Amino acid sequence: MEKAPLLEMRNIKKDFFGNQVLTDINLTLEEGEVIGLVGENGAGKSTLMKILFGADVIRETGGYGGDIIINSEKVNFESPFDAIASGIGMVHQEFSLIPGFTATENILLNRESKKKSVLSQLFSDRMDTLDRKDMDNRAREAIQQMGVNIEQDMLISDMPVGHKQFTEIARELSKKQLKILILDEPTAVLTEKEAEALLESIRGMSKRGIAVIFITHRLHEILEVCNRVVVMRDGLLISDLAAKNTSEAEITHLMVGREVKGSDTPSDLREIVKEQDKDDFETIMSIKNLWVDMPGETVRDVNLDVRKGEILGIGGLAGQGKLGIPNGIMGLYQAGGKVVFNGQEIPLNSPRKCLDASLAFVSEDRRGVGLLLDETLEWNVSFPAMQVQDKYLKKYLGGLIKWRDDKEIRKITEKYIDELQIKCTSTTQKAKELSGGNQQKICLAKAFALEPSFLFVSEPTRGIDVGAKALVLDALKRFNRESGVTVVMISSELAELRSTCDRIAIISGGKVAGILPAKASSESFGTLMISGV
Repeated sequence: MEKAPLLEMRNIKKDFFGNQVLTDINLTLEEGEVIGLVGENGAGKSTLMKILFGADVIRETGGYGGDIIINSEKVNFESPFDAIASGIGMVHQEFSLIPGFTATENILLNRESKKKSVLSQLFSDRMDTLDRKDMDNRAREAIQQMGVNIEQDMLISDMPVGHKQFTEIARELSKKQLKILILDEPTAVLTEKEAEALLESIRGMSKRGIAVIFITHRLHEILEVCNRVVVMRDGLLISDLAAKNTSEAEITHLMVGREVKGSDTPSDLREIVKEQDKDDFETIMSIKNLWVDMPGETVRDVNLDVRKGEILGIGGLAGQGKLGIPNGIMGLYQAGGKVVFNGQEIPLNSPRKCLDASLAFVSEDRRGVGLLLDETLEWNVSFPAMQVQDKYLKKYLGGLIKWRDDKEIRKITEKYIDELQIKCTSTTQKAKELSGGNQQKICLAKAFALEPSFLFVSEPTRGIDVGAKALVLDALKRFNRESGVTVVMISSELAELRSTCDRIAIISGGKVAGILPAKASSESFGTLMISGV
């Protein structure tokens, strides 16, 4: 008799407020199997996994149709605690760690080791004390399963973003009953070396009998580590095929239902600017001796000139300082040094002064900084321009009375929904209801609506599928070319920088290790990345 699958999801259906997002999804998973779940943003991947994990949002929006069967038994999870008890773990795309706790404390939260004391024997086990030694051993064992080094006593708030991701995964691996692990974009914030370590860890999980559902937009990782590839599009399961029998090109075509053109190779996407004498370029921003106090980032002494009208890329390994530069200049973290923009010094630690000077910033933290999650798309797109520039306002009595111009707000929101192909029900949908990739597009729309002369954009394609990635990068290039906006793009993906930028500055050890043209070899960039580490 053939053994039943570890997991079966049968005829899964789900709608949100009348909008059908999943239709008759059938999915199986064997013990120790690794499947890659892929699809464009908004295809339904995260919703399907939320159903499997018993997420509260599913129950609060009317539940779902269909059946979930684990080890031949039908289950109905009322909460994530039920799913965890059945051996399911999930690492979400957005971190769910406590910043003021250490790695060990986060890994073993609510499952701490305890030891008896005299008081607990006299009164109750509520007087037990923590067994710190045993907790350290348990956390270390989970971390070692991933083959990486994490300082267990470091506070989450002080960690580089990559180590936060590994802490999330270690928390799930520390659960002895774990049978199925869902990884939602786990490598999006990791360097190439860290991503390789994670893929090796997934192979180890598979050998130990843990089944893995791996969601990622990095298709080469899917082919490296997965047994099967499951493709979703518009709420439907389009294809389920063996990873060894497919390719990135075929998966991409299945995902988007069309040929993807745009930001794939440097040669045919952007004409590399001709090498010219440095004096031929006008400097629009000059950064001198910049330091930034940002947790997890090292920015010590950055000196960098940005040329007017270019797209300058900033790359480097995690924690070396690339993310700290825009966050410091735009006033989100304490900074020092000197920044001159268009011949005028910009005061540091003053976000409003930066906005008044026609600078804009798309943060890598779209949920924490980039969006008003409980507000409509109209409000998200228009609010900064309304506050800073008095746009989208009707003025009465010579400007004494100002009132929102709802017609213009709707018009500008519809414009960017169309240009960026944002999947939504309407301009009045709340930002928190969009998929991660579509939320990222709203962040871009908000910056574009400001019509800045200078734009910092940090990790613009983090967690975005291949089709949306090409669209976003092309939108940035078009914004740069047609509006004359100087763009500084910070990214962990070197290939992305090389396909989009004119020059690329590599940050290492908190300083600029060097600046190379986009067409320089990968080896040259790699040498710079490790030069100050």
